[in-house]
Amino acid sequence: MLKMSAIVAVAFGLGLTFAQAFDLPRPGRAEPRFSVAGTRSTPTPPRTMVALPSFSDIVDRVNPAVVYVQTRQRAQGDAHQNLPPEFQPFFRDFPQQPRIRQGSGSGFIVSQDGYILTNNHVVEDADRVTVRLLDNREFTARVVGRDPNTDVAIIKIDATGLPAVTFGNSDQVRVGDWVLAVGNPLGFTFTVTAGIVSAKGRTLDGLRQQGANYTIQDFIQTDAAINPGNSGGPLFDMSGEVVGINSAIASQTGLYAGYGFAIPINLARHVMDELIASGHVTRAVLGIRISEITPDAAAYVGLQRIAGVVVQDFPDESSPARTAGVQPGDVIVALNDTAVDHVAQLQQMVGFRRPGDIVRVTIVRREGERTNVHHDFNVHLTRATDDSTLASNEDKGAAGGGKAAPEEGRLGLRVQALPAELAQRGRLSEDQRGVLVSDVEEGGPSWQRVLSPDEGGPEIILAVNGQRVHTPDEFLRALRGVSRGDVVQLRILNLQSGQTRFTFIRTRG
Repeated sequence: MLKMSAIVAVAFGLGLTFAQAFDLPRPGRAEPRFSVAGTRSTPTPPRTMVALPSFSDIVDRVNPAVVYVQTRQRAQGDAHQNLPPEFQPFFRDFPQQPRIRQGSGSGFIVSQDGYILTNNHVVEDADRVTVRLLDNREFTARVVGRDPNTDVAIIKIDATGLPAVTFGNSDQVRVGDWVLAVGNPLGFTFTVTAGIVSAKGRTLDGLRQQGANYTIQDFIQTDAAINPGNSGGPLFDMSGEVVGINSAIASQTGLYAGYGFAIPINLARHVMDELIASGHVTRAVLGIRISEITPDAAAYVGLQRIAGVVVQDFPDESSPARTAGVQPGDVIVALNDTAVDHVAQLQQMVGFRRPGDIVRVTIVRREGERTNVHHDFNVHLTRATDDSTLASNEDKGAAGGGKAAPEEGRLGLRVQALPAELAQRGRLSEDQRGVLVSDVEEGGPSWQRVLSPDEGGPEIILAVNGQRVHTPDEFLRALRGVSRGDVVQLRILNLQSGQTRFTFIRTRG
């Protein structure tokens, strides 16, 4: 819990104005005003004052269902290990008091019999969880289930007749809507802050859980003040219905900087129902790695709208999407006839399904010179495992570029034959062999899209516009039909990560 050393109150002064300073009519006089020419002038209409909304009625209704969550965790390890080495033998025989770590957060009651929704990171690894209500009653809670992939957890207290929240529909939330965040920031319990929905469909790479390739992210962004301790608390709309779980902030200091993020309640409710029923979440997957579409990727396949997700690769040959006929480089534009615009949307749409369900995936691809070719594939979803992928934005682009500018090439890169020693050392199969990127022109078309060997490579170009290349000559031949300003699709293998991806580069005009 953070301590506040001071609370600064800021007073706003009200300036007084005088009617005579602006030549306004004096009170009590109803005589008409005339212009210099003696004609009657039109009186200025009174200014209408717009009152800001009061949230007091909503707060009175929803506050009793919000809870203060406190956790205790016994720290692991030797308490003397932080001592200087020369002192450790002396203190080793002294009895050690268990080290206790305390934390706090928020939550909200979802049923009258004591089920409470909160964040996974609030109760994760806690040995003891205590819940305090608005009326100061305290209960020991048990953790019913946790889902690190969505950062949702359910805890339970033994009580009945509790006030519970009403769920809203986060799909209907619009950017610009008023919202209220209620929680316990910085130890100030049951604090209410107001703001608007700033954006929807946000993804935060920094919140990815290690080993969770299929992490679902579809955050609602708000400028309602959210600070440490707000985690797990509700985000209410103006009907007093919960539309999100406050979960994260974007800040260089760790404190409120204007950007807070909430898990959509539609996603959280789906996870909640499974946790209450079985204590865990069984998640379905398409078995693909995907990335956000770019303008160049849309142009390459012939899309008018820059919307959809690019299929980068499959985790293994048993991928259900691969088996159905989806190919790397395809752009998914719809699932069961519902348009797909971005990664988070597809993640959530698939996340609501069950293993064994069949979904219709609509893709757009380029076939030779033909663009905007649509295909529908029926994909049998399978159960997620640690090494299967629902949707992972692995193609983040490359940082940096080569120092020496290549002498030729509208792509702004230079390639060479793949050295046999490198292929043997990397145990590359025939499908993983192509041409090695030897240099990338700084600031050129491939800058920050393709890595040179000294900047996160080596990288191997496997195909150009779907045409496999094994030698520099084949690489150049594949580019002969490309006109200036065209978009080129490159399939690339990064030897460091072992993963393949697509990147789309517009050639020099």
